[in-house]
Amino acid sequence: MFFKDKNKPKMKQKKENLSLLPLRDIVVFPHMIVPLFVGRQKSIKAVEKAAINNNQIVLASQKNAQVDDPQQKDIFSIGTIAEILQILKLPDGTIKVLAEGISRCEIQEYVQIDPFFSVTAFICEKEIENSSQIEALTRNILQQFEKYAKSNPKVPPEMVRSAQNIKEIGRLADIIASHLPLKLEDKQAILESLDPEDRLMKLYGYLNSELEILGLERKIRGRVKNQMEKTQKEYYLQEQMKAIQKELGTIGNRKSEAKELEEKIKEAKMSKEAEEKSLRELKRLELMPPMSAEATVVRNYIDWLVSIPWAKKTRDKIDLKKAEKVLNDDHYALKQAKERILEYLAVRRLVNKMKGPILCFVGPPGGGKTSLARSIARATGRNFARLSLGGVRDEAEIRGHRRTYIGALPGRIIQSMKKAGSKNPVILLDEIDKMSTDFRGDPSAALLEVLDPEQNNSFSDHYLEVDYDLSEVLFITTANVIHKIPPPLQDRMEMIRLPGYTDLEKIKIAALFLIPKQLKAHGLTDKNLIFSEKGMKYIIYRYTREAGVRNLEREIASICRKVARQVVEKGKETKVKVGVQNVSKYLGPPKFPKRDTAKENEVGIANGLSWSEAGGNILSIEVITMEGKGKLTLTGQLGEVMQESAQAAFSYLRSKAKELNLPGKFFQNIDIHVHVPEGAIPKDGPSAGITIATAMASSFTGRPVRSDIAMTGEITLRGKVLPVGGVKEKVLAAHRAEIRTVILPEENEKDLKEIPPLVKKITQFVFVDKVEEVLKTALLESI
Repeated sequence: MFFKDKNKPKMKQKKENLSLLPLRDIVVFPHMIVPLFVGRQKSIKAVEKAAINNNQIVLASQKNAQVDDPQQKDIFSIGTIAEILQILKLPDGTIKVLAEGISRCEIQEYVQIDPFFSVTAFICEKEIENSSQIEALTRNILQQFEKYAKSNPKVPPEMVRSAQNIKEIGRLADIIASHLPLKLEDKQAILESLDPEDRLMKLYGYLNSELEILGLERKIRGRVKNQMEKTQKEYYLQEQMKAIQKELGTIGNRKSEAKELEEKIKEAKMSKEAEEKSLRELKRLELMPPMSAEATVVRNYIDWLVSIPWAKKTRDKIDLKKAEKVLNDDHYALKQAKERILEYLAVRRLVNKMKGPILCFVGPPGGGKTSLARSIARATGRNFARLSLGGVRDEAEIRGHRRTYIGALPGRIIQSMKKAGSKNPVILLDEIDKMSTDFRGDPSAALLEVLDPEQNNSFSDHYLEVDYDLSEVLFITTANVIHKIPPPLQDRMEMIRLPGYTDLEKIKIAALFLIPKQLKAHGLTDKNLIFSEKGMKYIIYRYTREAGVRNLEREIASICRKVARQVVEKGKETKVKVGVQNVSKYLGPPKFPKRDTAKENEVGIANGLSWSEAGGNILSIEVITMEGKGKLTLTGQLGEVMQESAQAAFSYLRSKAKELNLPGKFFQNIDIHVHVPEGAIPKDGPSAGITIATAMASSFTGRPVRSDIAMTGEITLRGKVLPVGGVKEKVLAAHRAEIRTVILPEENEKDLKEIPPLVKKITQFVFVDKVEEVLKTALLESI
C-alpha cells in the first residue's frame, strides 16, 4: 500500500547565507503551505533578501512569542527551509508572504545578525526501511486521523483522502501534524524528530490524546445542549406566560411585587440579622416559579417579617394625674394595682429607657383583672393586645412552628405583637394558671423566656428564626390561683392580689359602671330604669354570692331586657324603679337564702370560713353523736388534708375529756359523724380545723355554738391554732353573710391591713392562739 523506502543513513546538505525569519506562535512543517504576516523591520528585510536569493528562506519558531527583538538564544535551532511563493505588500507597511515548506534544517551558524538574520543551515532528513511495524503504525495513524477528521469539522474530508495517498512516512507525519491543534512545544518536538518512525510514534500519542479531548467535548456539548434546550423551553414558556399576562393586564406584577417587598423590608427598620435574612429570602423568591408551593411559603415568611413592629413605638403618657384619673374612671377600688402602675410611670418619667415590668393579677373571677389591663394600656397611652392562655397545651402556641411544617405560623406572642402594631404595647396573658402540659411540650416553660426581663430582649420564635426584642413590652398576666402556676414562672412575675369586693364596693361599681353600661347596651335611659340602693343590695345578697361582679352584671342585664320589652310595648315614657319589693318580679325567687349560717344557736353546728377560686365562702360544719363504739365518720366529699384535720380535732378533744366534763368511757360508747353540707362540692385544706373542733365539742358537751360567729384556723394535736391564708376573702364572706364576729389565728392579725376600713369598722375580730380560747368564745352555756 505504501512507499518503497531506501535505506540511506542521514542526508546533510549545506545551505549557506539563507535569510532567517523568526516565527511567533507557529511551526511550519515541510510540504506545508502557510500565509505569514510579517511586520517587524528586521523580518521584512530578511524576506526581501530571500526574494532575491532564489526565494528560499529559513523559518524557525521563537521560544517565547512575547520577545519582539529575538536573539540567537531565543530561536529554536531546528526549523524548515521554505520557498516563498508570493509576496504582497499591505497598506499598513506590513507584508503578506505565502510560503511552502521544503525540508527540515538545522541552523549551524548565524552568519549575520543585522540588519537581518542570515544563517548557514544543513538539510537533515532520514529515510528508513519499510517494515511490518511501520506499516501497522501507519495504518493506525490513518484510522485515528480519519476519526479525528469526522469529529472535527475544521479538517476537510479531502485531507483524509490526500493523506491516504502519501507514500512517504515522514511527509505523512508532517501533513497530519500540521492539521492538529497542538501546543507550540509539541509541534516543535515533532519537527525535531528526524527519525520518521519516532515522529510517527509521537504523532500517534498526540492523535489519541486529541480524540479523547474531542470525546469529552462532545459529552459536554451534549449536556450543555440538553440544558440549553430545557432552559430555552422554560424561557419560551415564560415568554408565553408574559404574553398572556400582558393581555390580561397583569404583566410586571411580579417585579413590582419584589420591589414593593424590598421597600417594605427597608422601611421596617429591622435588626441587621432580620434584614439580611429577609433580603436573602427575597432573592430566593425572585428565582422561584410564582406558582410553586415553596414561593408561597417564602412570601408568607417575608410578609410576617415586614408586618411585625421592629422600630415603631407609641409615646408613653407619663402625666401621673391624668393616668390616675383614667384608672379611677374605669375601675373602683383596686388600690394596690393602681399604685403599682403609677409607680411604674413615675420611674419611666425619670428613666428614659427601662425594662417593662411583668405583673400578675391574682384574684377570683369577675374581679376586673382583664378590664384593668385595658385601662392600664389606656392610661399609659400604649396599644393593647390580649392573649388567652386557657387550655393552651402546646409549646408551639407560644414559640411558633418551624417553617418545614405545612401551614406553619409564628407563635401567639409574635402574633400579638403584630396585632398591637408597636414594639412597646401592653400584652395581657389571660388565665395563665389554666395552661396544661402534654406530649407536645410545656407552654409554661416557653413563657419563661418571654417573661424574663433579662432574656426577652432576644426572644427567638421558631418560625421567624431571628431574635425579636420584647424588653419594652409591659406584660400583664391574670390568674385565679397561684398554686397552679409553676414556681419558676411565679418567680418571674410580681404578684398583685385582687381580692373580692365588699357589698358597698359592689353597690358603687354597679352605680358607676355596670348600670350605665347595661342601659346603653339595651337602648334604655336612666329615666326608663332606676335601681334603688336597697334593691341593689338585695340583688347582691339574694341573687349573687360571688367575690367579683360578673353575676351581678348578668342579673342587671336580665332586668334591663325585661324593662326594654315594657318600653317597646308601652312607649318610651315607661319608668321602672327596682326595689326590694319588685326584684323577684324580674329575677324570680331569690337564689340564695337570707343567710348561709344557722338561724339560731344550735348544738353541733359551727360556721367556718373557706377560700376558693371564686373567693371566700361560709362553710357550715355539722357534728352528731349516737350510740356506738367510738367510730368517726366523715362525709361531704372531704379531701385528705381536711380529713386529717378532723382526726386531729377529734384526738385533741379526747385528750381534753376531763376539761370538757365528759365521762371516762364517753368515747367508747358513741359514734361521731362529721358532715359538711353541699356534698357534691369537693372540699379540702387545714383551715377548718378549729371549726370542726368547735362543732365536735358542742356536740359532745351539749353546749350550743353562737350562730353569729364564723372562724378559720388550723389545729394541732396539742391544741395550737396555726395561721391560714385568704384572710381578706374569708372576712368578706363573713361580712356578706352578716356575721359580725370572726375568730382568727393570732398570727393572722397582720392581715387586717388588707381588710377594707368599712368592714373592719363593723366587724369584731377575736385572735386566738389555742383551741380553749376558741371554745370559750364560740360555745354558750348548756341549755
